[in-house]
Amino acid sequence: MSGTSLDGVIDVALIETDGHDVVRPLAYYEHPYDIEIRDKVRKCFGKTQRDAAVDEAERLVTDIHIAAVNAFGQSADVIGFHGQTITHNPHDQFTWQIGDGQKLANETGIDVVGDMRQNDIKNGGQGAPLLPLYHQAMVARMQKPVMILNLGGVANITYIGAEGELIAFDCGPANALMDDFIKSRRDLAFDKNGSIAALGQAHGNIIDRFTRDAYFAKVPPKSLDRNHWSIDCVRYASLEDGLATLMEMTIEGVVRALEHMPTPPIAIYVAGGGRRNTYMLGCLRQRLSASLLPIDAMDWNGDATEAEGFAYLAVRSLLSLPLTMPTTTGTPKPLTGGVLYGANAIKS
Repeated sequence: MSGTSLDGVIDVALIETDGHDVVRPLAYYEHPYDIEIRDKVRKCFGKTQRDAAVDEAERLVTDIHIAAVNAFGQSADVIGFHGQTITHNPHDQFTWQIGDGQKLANETGIDVVGDMRQNDIKNGGQGAPLLPLYHQAMVARMQKPVMILNLGGVANITYIGAEGELIAFDCGPANALMDDFIKSRRDLAFDKNGSIAALGQAHGNIIDRFTRDAYFAKVPPKSLDRNHWSIDCVRYASLEDGLATLMEMTIEGVVRALEHMPTPPIAIYVAGGGRRNTYMLGCLRQRLSASLLPIDAMDWNGDATEAEGFAYLAVRSLLSLPLTMPTTTGTPKPLTGGVLYGANAIKS
């Protein structure tokens, strides 16, 4: 798994699962995602037509995922391959994750399930978020209602109610904007612990415009492309104030997401790279009444969660079980999905 924030690693996770409520994480590995490849992928963001740049990026993305699986050194029955999102526009029923699933299967000798968003979006769903059913399996034996907040390239939530209600949607920007901004000013990958943002002041006029975006009033399910907002809004701000403003935008999106919950969650567990931003989590705690903890507090590996989730969905795809639901993506009915790419090599 590599998210839209392009945070520098390919996450590889091994799980054992029945595709229902049994999930046993077994191993995890981070494979370096070369900055040259990330830069070539970034240049493809927003594209809707294949060209030479997309072809090259797809080849590089596929090859580095092959290298990641081989370096992991674990055997498996199936690989869940998300690919690298370059464009997500559900309004036009379009989403594009580059990556050659057949080549990955051939080179690793392991069957691959990929293209997991396409069936949903072709049937009127948002195509995102895709992991709510995995989140539901993870908290099956916990007291509810609870919420999983994923702070990846964009922010999304999964709400699991006391009676099994499942609500999920993208709620605003997250790491992508902050990472893009600091890269443009300092050529750094991210603001570690939010230490630079902590030195700045959010620009209230920018936050006011941001919160008036029609997206927040839209009833979920709903999803976002990483480019729905851009760093242009803070182009005249200092580094510190720009990061503080973009961080406050993330916080406001989360706060507004709670307005769509039928009952306030008793706990919010934070996944994704943003859970390491201790300053942002501290600011979030000041705005929320629920307990807010990194997902690792439940003995889950917060770095592995997304990769584990796509492994889980690959098994559900093989069993023809739903990957998406009306309350998670807006699809008219529960839908399975994914494309199976059989390995040509003989598996051991």
